[in-house]
Amino acid sequence: MAAVAITCEAPGWSAIPKLESLVRRAVDAALAAEDVELRDDAEVSILLTDDDAIRDLNTQWRSKDKPTNVLSFPSVSPDRLHEARSLGDIAIACETVFAEANAEAKPVADHLTHLVVHGVLHLLGRDHENDEEAEEMEALERAILAGLGVPDPYDVAGAAQE
Repeated sequence: MAAVAITCEAPGWSAIPKLESLVRRAVDAALAAEDVELRDDAEVSILLTDDDAIRDLNTQWRSKDKPTNVLSFPSVSPDRLHEARSLGDIAIACETVFAEANAEAKPVADHLTHLVVHGVLHLLGRDHENDEEAEEMEALERAILAGLGVPDPYDVAGAAQE
């Protein structure tokens, strides 16, 4: 498994118990599901930040002047993952994550776990630019999250009924 470097810039993240172990567990599960050959010293960087910082990143890198929940920045193409020390960086916005979890009646920890898995899959070359890619990625996310005990994140109606 890859090492996980976690930087927490937003105080709101402290509301999630065992935050670092939750993030590491999600990274490990996503990497294991894809069964990618990695260097022994491979690393994933996770930035747990706030809406202002992620808005700046989203503006700079995607020309979208608004906050978003998660951004992934792969370091290498998927065919070069085996030689990369850094697999890439993932940034996640606190206020957006908490608001989305609340709106969908999900535990924040489950939503964060989903977004970490989603971000790691992007680092590994997965995407959702078309319907086929989206279906494959969502199915993989569901399977990984089920293994972590997290309910289907795409079943919003089911989450609201609980």
